[in-house]
Amino acid sequence: MQVFSTVEEIRKIVKGWRREGLSVGLVPTMGFLHEGHRSLIDCAVRENDRVVVSVFVNPIQFGPNEDLASYPRNLEADTILCEKAGAHALFHPAPEEMYLPGFCTFVDVPDLSRFLCGKTRPTHFRGMCTVVSKLFHIVMPDRAYFGQKDAQQLAIVRRMVRDLQFDIQIVGCPIIREPDGLAKSSRNTYLNPEERRAAVVLSRAVALGREMMEHGERSAAAVESAMKCLIEQEPLARIDYVTVADAQSMTPVERIEGPVLCAMAVYIGTTRLIDNFFFGDPLC
Repeated sequence: MQVFSTVEEIRKIVKGWRREGLSVGLVPTMGFLHEGHRSLIDCAVRENDRVVVSVFVNPIQFGPNEDLASYPRNLEADTILCEKAGAHALFHPAPEEMYLPGFCTFVDVPDLSRFLCGKTRPTHFRGMCTVVSKLFHIVMPDRAYFGQKDAQQLAIVRRMVRDLQFDIQIVGCPIIREPDGLAKSSRNTYLNPEERRAAVVLSRAVALGREMMEHGERSAAAVESAMKCLIEQEPLARIDYVTVADAQSMTPVERIEGPVLCAMAVYIGTTRLIDNFFFGDPLC
């Protein structure tokens, strides 16, 4: 596996693969890779002749009071994981490589970004769409792989690809969880032992919400209320949102009558964690 830091370098190798008639998969990440990322790479390796993993902590998707400076990074460990997983190239550009002087062009999907995480992180998805669209243009993949843990991100990327007519298949991959149910996340490393134990309340709330829907509950408010009540029993937890939304539009619903996404963001101490589940056709 080779590591590239410039757009020119990664484009050159991808164009060589294209001349050979090889298919290319892309796994966009912000690094500090874990088993969840590994599952995306594994899927990409199975489905493509060549796989590029990008490792880039994207500054424009962090708000002014968010954790850009402290976001965990370990390129050496990321390189080892990618190589063991069978990736063929790791693209690790500097911010100035991705955003040239005077950069002022952005990609936005506002209708799907207004609710859920977009409500409290208003610039996040614009930054994400911009960097993902740039990676698509740079790597020119046949397929790109995203995790369902960031379900709103996955829905927004799908809409962006449809609306802008990218010739790319977006592949959604299931959430990978710890043995106790906590969804794998790079931000889990922020948790101290007491917070780590408390964080399991997210997956417990997911299980409760899913069980209620499977047993016939169709009131979104009833499901949200029960989940919030469970989370609020944990003293270290502070709810950002718990919302049942339409699985395609990300718009909150009152009645669960079609495929829905039940998503949450919860602070455990100062660490913001997310989790979710789909009910009905997960559309990914």
